[in-house]
Amino acid sequence: MLCRHCGTEIADKALICYRCGAATTDPIYKPPSPGGRGSSPATTIATIVTLVLLVGIALYMGRAAAGETPRYVTWVGVGAALVVVIVRAVARRRR
Repeated sequence: MLCRHCGTEIADKALICYRCGAATTDPIYKPPSPGGRGSSPATTIATIVTLVLLVGIALYMGRAAAGETPRYVTWVGVGAALVVVIVRAVARRRR
């Protein structure tokens, strides 16, 4: 068999050309494109909504005097941050 790239005579069962390193067959699986790190629309929306909620809580807590912030506001902020972390972890695992 001849190499498709350089024309060197290679064995019939060769996977690559020993001279140029070109593959003798087309790949079965195509590798992902380098810039294709997109996320799903649901992940993006959940992240944006959570970040807007966190910014709102930060503004509210910044205007309140020290010690006057209700405890539920703090827990909502912590919960929103956890949602962002969990959604991102699940999205990475699916890739």
